Amino acid sequence: MAIEPDTKDWTWVLERPCPQCGFDASDYPSESIAGKHRLDLPRWRKALGRADVRDRPDEGTWSMLEYAAHVRDVYVLFRERTELMLAQEDPIFEDWDQDRTAREKNYAAEDPGRVAGELAAAGEAYAALLESVREWDRVGRRSNGSRFTVETLAQYGLHDVVHHLSDVRA
Repeated sequence: MAIEPDTKDWTWVLERPCPQCGFDASDYPSESIAGKHRLDLPRWRKALGRADVRDRPDEGTWSMLEYAAHVRDVYVLFRERTELMLAQEDPIFEDWDQDRTAREKNYAAEDPGRVAGELAAAGEAYAALLESVREWDRVGRRSNGSRFTVETLAQYGLHDVVHHLSDVRA
């Protein structure tokens, strides 16, 4: 059985806590988000060092390695989108198919040590960008019309990372 694509719209996590991982966006005002990312980066490195890093809990669920590679790419994507919001007025984000990216990059075959380094670098770059933000109310939109401020985009991205740490029990 292949991984079933995630087609859910997770933007609701900005309005209420996530029952699966416990994330509550209201716990993370803009000035705290970069620090939270930095606190969580070592947890990914530790998870990527586990012997079962490539094991899928079942055929329909990513392995720790696949989740980590996804989070690395999330950091890159959210940094790019934040930079776009800071440079342009109300940009529309290009669509991103995370499942296609996972297949094209063959997340399952990546080297865990390399992913650990790339994830840490991408997470640090995103955290540094967030620390430099002065205009948290600038806006951008996904093609489906979901509207974000820099702050809500950062909270939304933080949920992704926290949720996946919960997925891999790290």
